[in-house]
Amino acid sequence: MQAKATAINDWSAVMDIDEIETPSVLIDLDRVEANLKRAQDYADAHGLPLRPHVKTHKLPQMAQRQVALGAVGVTCQKIGEAEAMADGGQIDILLPYNILGRAKLDRLAALKARVKLSVTADNAETVAGYAGRFTADDPLTVLIECDTGARRCGVQTPEEAVALARKIDEAPGLAFGGLMTYPPQGRRAEVDRWLCVAKAALEEAGLPPPVISSGGTPDLMHAAEESVVSEYRPGTYIYCDRMQVAWGHGTLEDCALTVKATVVSRPTENRAVLDAGSKALAADPVPAPETGHGHILGYPEAVITGLSEEHAIVDLSGCAKRPVIGETVRVIPNHACVVSNLFDRVYLIRGNTVEEIAEVTSRGKLV
Repeated sequence: MQAKATAINDWSAVMDIDEIETPSVLIDLDRVEANLKRAQDYADAHGLPLRPHVKTHKLPQMAQRQVALGAVGVTCQKIGEAEAMADGGQIDILLPYNILGRAKLDRLAALKARVKLSVTADNAETVAGYAGRFTADDPLTVLIECDTGARRCGVQTPEEAVALARKIDEAPGLAFGGLMTYPPQGRRAEVDRWLCVAKAALEEAGLPPPVISSGGTPDLMHAAEESVVSEYRPGTYIYCDRMQVAWGHGTLEDCALTVKATVVSRPTENRAVLDAGSKALAADPVPAPETGHGHILGYPEAVITGLSEEHAIVDLSGCAKRPVIGETVRVIPNHACVVSNLFDRVYLIRGNTVEEIAEVTSRGKLV
């Protein structure tokens, strides 16, 4: 099947996925669309605004599609990622990260001049840095990150949230924007209790939170059960992956991102080697009871038992049918977000036809 080629810089889009060299990332646009619509329909039905996290896809065109379907803006984890999204047309960005240091604060100010921007903080030092860089004529909106059980960043108690909110409110160059949390999966009632107590304490202090932002794909389809949450930030839902499937979000049929790889060796009857190692599949484990470093489509009994940098070792002992040298396969990775950060470009496909070669503009934007 022939299609018009789309040129990206010096590369021309191939016509058929069989012509794509390996290892490469393929994105099934029909599955992407179904995943986005399912989530947006749920959010709309419950009156819950979505602010998707772009770390999964790192593509401006995907962010544009999410907003077109109804997302209120996007979430970016680092300033570089946010700058790339602003270059790609995004105008409303949340940066849920403690941003420290003069150079980063200068970049933050330049970004704020381009987009509607909000950030987070969980300590007085970060708030003081923001306050020293921004002024009352154009204040920076700051949300307080709360540790509701995931044991990452975040104030530890509602009382600490109130104290930090006062510091933000007292700073002329800042505006208190509310609360933000990355919740532990499957503990929605616990998260809801924490946030309800914090909300009540802030209201009693005369500082009602304008936004209470939560997020995470595993509990996306139960997000409305957190009663005071006013915004939700899913990320991996756009592609899905083996981790999400293991945690109960979606099935393997919903997984839109696959890594195309070639069987480059069959040293024994029961062992194959692919040309996609940790530099292509990442090395994240999959939650039990699943095993291995990816699911090989067409060979469900095969197990990717190990990864070196350039090779995947596949145990074929459970397979009735086995791939041969030179055969290409597609692998659903354990963690799609990491894979997106390993490739300069990805192939957007429908069926076996490539519609576009997309540059991953936020790849490597860790600063």
